[in-house]
Order: sequence, then C-alpha cells, then structure tokens
Amino acid sequence: MQTMETPVLIVGAGAAGLTSSLLLSRLGIANRVVERRRAPQSAPAAHVVNARTFEIFRAAGVDMDAIAAACQDPADAGQVLWVTTLAGEELGRLPFERQGDDTLAFTPTPLRSLSQHRLEPILGAAVRVSTDVDYGHEWVRATQDSRGVTSRIRGRDGEYEVRSRWLIAADGAGSPVRTALGIAPIGPDRLQSFIMIHFEANLRPLVCHRAGVLYWTTAPGATGTFVAHEIDSTWVYMHAWDPDRESVDDYSESVCAAIVRGALGTDAYPFRIRTVRPWTMTAQVVERYREGRIFLVGDAAHRFPPTGGLGLNTGVQDAHNLAWKIAAVEAGCAGDGLLDSYVAERRPVAQRNADVSLQNALRIGEVYQALAELRDAAPARGADALRRAIANQAEHFDMLGLQLGFAYDAGAIVRNGAPPAVVSSVREYVPSAAPGARVPHAWVRRAGVRVSSLDLLPYDRFTLIVGPAGEAWADAATAITKATAVAPLVIGRDLDDPDGRWLRLLDIGTDGAVLVRPDQHVAWRSRGAAASPRGILTNVLGSILSR
Repeated sequence: MQTMETPVLIVGAGAAGLTSSLLLSRLGIANRVVERRRAPQSAPAAHVVNARTFEIFRAAGVDMDAIAAACQDPADAGQVLWVTTLAGEELGRLPFERQGDDTLAFTPTPLRSLSQHRLEPILGAAVRVSTDVDYGHEWVRATQDSRGVTSRIRGRDGEYEVRSRWLIAADGAGSPVRTALGIAPIGPDRLQSFIMIHFEANLRPLVCHRAGVLYWTTAPGATGTFVAHEIDSTWVYMHAWDPDRESVDDYSESVCAAIVRGALGTDAYPFRIRTVRPWTMTAQVVERYREGRIFLVGDAAHRFPPTGGLGLNTGVQDAHNLAWKIAAVEAGCAGDGLLDSYVAERRPVAQRNADVSLQNALRIGEVYQALAELRDAAPARGADALRRAIANQAEHFDMLGLQLGFAYDAGAIVRNGAPPAVVSSVREYVPSAAPGARVPHAWVRRAGVRVSSLDLLPYDRFTLIVGPAGEAWADAATAITKATAVAPLVIGRDLDDPDGRWLRLLDIGTDGAVLVRPDQHVAWRSRGAAASPRGILTNVLGSILSR
C-alpha cells in the first residue's frame, strides 16, 4: 500500500481546515488536506463572518479584495425582519450587527454577510499556492504512537496511508475522527430539526423596500426563516420538521416548492429548488480537544445553534490558536505543554459561544408567544407585547463584545499577579491589553502610511510592543531573538501613534512593554521599566512556551 508522509495531515476542507492549512504553510510547515466531499461547498450554509475572523484572514495573506467583492453590501444585509409572509405585513425589524464605519475604531475589518460557499473557494485558492487539497479522499481510521499518526485514506483510486506527526480533525459536525477517538460532545443534541430548502430566485423586486439578511415568517402554516445569501439569486428557507414523525423523503421538490410559495405569500416570483437537506440544531462542546497528536477544530469540536453566526468564526479562530503552537513545537522552541494550552484556551470560548447561541435561540420564542397573545388577547395589548418581544432580540444581532472581546484566562500567558482581562459583555466591546486578550486595534502610521496596529504583528513570531522610552525592552528582545523569534516594535521609532491612542489602549507607560503572541493575543505585559529586562523576557517566554 502506498504511504505518504507529511508533518501535518488536515482532515476536512471547510473554513477551519483550509485556514489551518493556510496558516501552517505561512509558518513553513508542510501539510496535506483531505476532504471526503468530491468538490468544495456548493450550497449555502453559514453566512456571518465576523471582524475577528476577517482580521485572521488579513494576517494570513488571504486576498482581501476578493473577500470584499464576495461580501453582501450592508445596504442589503443590514437588517433582520419579522413578517407575516415575505410579501405580507411587516411586524418589526432590527439592525443586523455593526457594519458601519463607526466599527473601524475597534477593527480594520467589520463584520459582513459572506456565504460559506463563496468564502471557501477564496480560501482554497490561497491554500493551493503551497498545498494540494485532495477532494474525494475520505479519512477511514488512524493509529498513533509517540512519534506520529498513521491514517488510512480512501481515495478515488483506492486506499493509501498517510504518516504525519500531527493530525488536525476539521471534518465537521459528524466528525469521523472524533467518533473514532471516542470523544463525546456534551450538551443537547437535538434542540430542533429543520428542512433547509435552497432555492434560486431574484426577490429584489419583492423586498427592495425592506432589504434584509433574515426574515422570520409568522403566518399560520408558513412559519419559518428566509436567509438571503444574495437577494438577487440565492436564498434558503428553514422549515421546521419532526424526524420522529416525518421522513426526509416526504419533502419532495414539489412539496418544498409549495412550502416556499406559502412563505413568500405570492406566486408572482419564479424560483428554482436547488438542494433540500435536513439539519438539526444542537448546542454541544466536546469534552476534550486533544487526543495525543490529534486535535479537533471547528464543528468537530463544537456545534452551536445558528443564532449568532458563531460556528464558522469559532472554527477559524481555533485554527489560528493552534497552528502557531504546532509550528513552535515543530521548530523545537516549545515543549508539548504549549499544545495543551490550545484546549485550555479554546474550550471555554466555545462553551460561552454555545451558551450565548442557545440563549438567542430560546429568546426568539418570545416573539411567537407574543404573536399568540396578539391573536388571542386584546389587539392593543398583544401589539405592545410583540413590539417588546422583537426589541428584546437586539442583543442577538449586536454581538461585537463577544466577537472581539473574548480573552484567555489560562494557557500560554503570564499575568505576574495581574487580574484577568476584563470580559466584554455580549454587545459592548471593551479593548484590553491584559494578558489573554486580543491586542487592541488602533490606527497608526508607518512610513507615513495609515495602517491598523494589527497589521504590524507578524504571524511567524512574537512581537514586543515597546513604549517610546522603552529601548531597554527592545534591546532585550533583539538579544534573545536567536532562541525565540521576537520582533521589537517601538512606538515613536518604528511607527507613529499620533494621538497616543494605541499607547493608552495598551495601558503601559512610555517605558513599558507588551508581549504579543503570533495569534495577536497578549502573552504578558509590563506597565513600566524593569531592572533586568532580558532576564524577565527570557523567563516569560520560557513559561509561555513550556520549555
């Protein structure tokens, strides 16, 4: 049997798997991607890509012009609405996330609606510059020992083996790798089931006066949700179904067409059914993310309700956290304990995201309860209850604090007795440079060009941000860089911080320093000078890198 070798085998070519490959390649770590699907994602799935994920793509060298061209215009995707039918009465609306220029104070890349089937080809093109993606190749099983993992793969021309030092399982919610390892997801495994009806139609003439990305239809017999992936062409309708009493086979094309037509509330707009598939809403996080040399990322590690759009984003951020750690161990500059920090850091984030997504899903039920009151009670009282119920959904569609403000309480960080980073609320992001937090974004100038501070932080090394009077810290970073790649970045020397905003956000004095990891999370901070900067920095890095 043919045997291939690669440092890292990635199982799954969704967003998390492709991002893992892209980041590893950027770090000089060869890898191989296998995907059981015979082609990239073709049907719409996830569609919310948040600011932090775009920041990661930006740092990874993804073509951001192509990304921007694939995103929906916020004028089309800036609202969510409740209607009787798509052609019927509007019951209420809310803004969909913060997509305006005001968000540029916190991130260079605000959230957008970008459908997964349009995102993955862009990521795939970036990956294929250095790595092949083998579609139609199914992971079958694996054994591992102290030096690596041997995987059996079923390809288009038969089975073969891949010997890798590490395996990243990015193989989706049903993860065969996770199942083979006996790792159990924890949490409710069936909150609600849906038939996802993907259809093509130009519905702009129907919705142009109230363009939005989500429409909840509430008319009796037509209750569900439209997702406008592209108003002019690509839609999904989510129709609740009961798999204990119904079969997927009951949902023929003609039945699905009747469901869509009823929810549209009009026969005036032709459409074509493209795909029909079942989907079950869950809220689960696996008990552990690592088994020896095998790591779970993305939906293989966690499954959320779609109410929040956090699934794809959390998976990409898993990859961002893990890739540099594997590279550090591969390079011999970190111990195995650094890889354990992946679990310690990412699992709590996934659990919070699962909990918030579940709360959002349950809260939507308030709208339907209010509608029942509207039908059964006095009209004025019912209408007031409906307005309150819709207004109470606002947090669901305004989650900047959760998206940018997550911080690691434990793992590859050194606090020196400092309190944990302030945890942002779901809605309100509080910039922080405490250890564990994403380093704050600010607009600065380098060589006369306005750039995001995040663009100055390379993914292949640590960065020591130093205040204008902190040259001793910069000298220490330069002195130890042979043992650990640390790039000093001195405010006032290497960049201009015209209004001092970044220095204030970093919360250090002019002689202080902030050590930032390759994934842009703060590893350690000193608000001022120290007697032995080189010794302190050496000890801090030794602790972070488990050596």
